[in-house]
Amino acid sequence: MDAGPNVETGFDLALTELIDEGRHVFVLEVGSAAGAEVAKDLTARSATDEEIKAAEQVIARTKGEMGRSLDTNGLKELLQGNSDHSRWDEVAERCLSCGNCTNVCPTCFCTTVDDTTDLTGTTAERVRRWDSCFTLDFSYTHSGSVRNSARSRYRQWMTHKLAHWIDQFGSSGCVGCGRCITWCPVGIDITEEAAAIRAAPQPSRREADGGP
Repeated sequence: MDAGPNVETGFDLALTELIDEGRHVFVLEVGSAAGAEVAKDLTARSATDEEIKAAEQVIARTKGEMGRSLDTNGLKELLQGNSDHSRWDEVAERCLSCGNCTNVCPTCFCTTVDDTTDLTGTTAERVRRWDSCFTLDFSYTHSGSVRNSARSRYRQWMTHKLAHWIDQFGSSGCVGCGRCITWCPVGIDITEEAAAIRAAPQPSRREADGGP
């Protein structure tokens, strides 16, 4: 995803953990004025040349250990043009809609709003809390949930992350961390799903006919 595992721009503070015999420290890099404000109140010392070199080696080693890849060339158009692909049904047979992938994703931001009152009816409270697009209630309207099937919910999550996000923010919503793969209890792999659709595209009738 060309997003790490280390960040180079657009961050406040970056930490690289160093653990070896007799040492457990973090090498901290300041990336913004806001980060500098936080860092000045920390009890820290300047990193040694040896520690900076060790942090660079950790990053290089981590990059070398990344075992999966995702072909992002034309991925946005591929996913948006294959909304009726049979692969969505296949992954839905395994997906538990548990929301683990959204819980551990560093860029998922979906929320819901809860309204509550006390027993006397004199106090009301509105609270916003984290939610997941995999829950039925997330897309609930007065007539019911918009996305009733696991198929539609997984398609929404993956297509938003890898395609619609680009329309909204100008970049992919995936940073390539692999947490969704690691924490999926049934082993669903977002890179595998994208590759399967790319290997045998099934454009919707509208796309095949050249529609919008």
